[in-house]
Amino acid sequence: MNFETIASSQFIAALLAMVAVTGTIFSLVMPLLSRDSLKSRMKTVALERDKMRARERARLQAPQDARASLRNQPKEQMKNFVDRFNLKEMLSDESTTERLRMAGYRGSAPLYYYLTARILAPGVLLCLSMFYAFVVMDSTIPGFSRFLFCIAVSGIGVFLPNVYLKNKIDKRKLAIQRAWPDALDLMLICVESGMSIEGAFQRVAEEVGVQSVDLAEEMSLTTAELSYLSDRRTAYENLAKRTGVDGVKNVMMALIQAERYGTPVGHALRTMSDDTREQRMLMAEQKAASLPPKLTVPMILFFLPVLFFIVLSPAIMQVMELDAF
Repeated sequence: MNFETIASSQFIAALLAMVAVTGTIFSLVMPLLSRDSLKSRMKTVALERDKMRARERARLQAPQDARASLRNQPKEQMKNFVDRFNLKEMLSDESTTERLRMAGYRGSAPLYYYLTARILAPGVLLCLSMFYAFVVMDSTIPGFSRFLFCIAVSGIGVFLPNVYLKNKIDKRKLAIQRAWPDALDLMLICVESGMSIEGAFQRVAEEVGVQSVDLAEEMSLTTAELSYLSDRRTAYENLAKRTGVDGVKNVMMALIQAERYGTPVGHALRTMSDDTREQRMLMAEQKAASLPPKLTVPMILFFLPVLFFIVLSPAIMQVMELDAF
């Protein structure tokens, strides 16, 4: 294949058509291949709710020293590794457990996985970087530079678990924040129709799962906590801590105040629903206002070269054809 064939209009049109057809097929096939995890996750929530109830009943009946064994435990090797080097006191505190809950990881096993990852990630990256530096990399590079490269790459592993956890928290908070106004409206309808707050939480958890599975899980767990905790305020505060969303915190505080002072729950939910709607509208307007500056760099990097290519290609082809004659 010579340069004239590549520069011909037929070849370029065929190449663009192939790219368009490939993108169309990819867009049509990917939704068919994607799995619907709503049913499986809601089933997991139901099982978790039953486990919480059974665990609480067993905790009240079991002696004090046997209550710790009722929780989900990690793998024995990982638990021994963390306990042997006392990593829980060195690398974790109460905020670490709260961050894991905000990311959707419950129980004691995720904490052991997280601590193990913080220890193993730098070592794994160090081994990979040393293999690349001393086996794959050019031998003319000084050894001290290779060593610094390995140290820098292994240093990245120290921050990888925290970055991954932060991304999970931000993604989960965004999903809950988007679905919370609709869930609050549904809760208001349920309460004003005569349902109890526990029934409203359960009903909304079943309905809002299509929009946000994370919010459905949290509301289902709150329903379970409301059914067995002696203080309802604790269940509301736990929901606010697990989500980390300001809108959820404000609504939970309103529910706590309504139950404490005997004010109507429907009135509090209606007021908070209006405020949440206004906050979401303000966030949408803020995003729309920040869109033009964000599009400046992508337009310069991607749109302008393609535009220049489309405008100048016919002229270049004509010049090349004249030179050929």
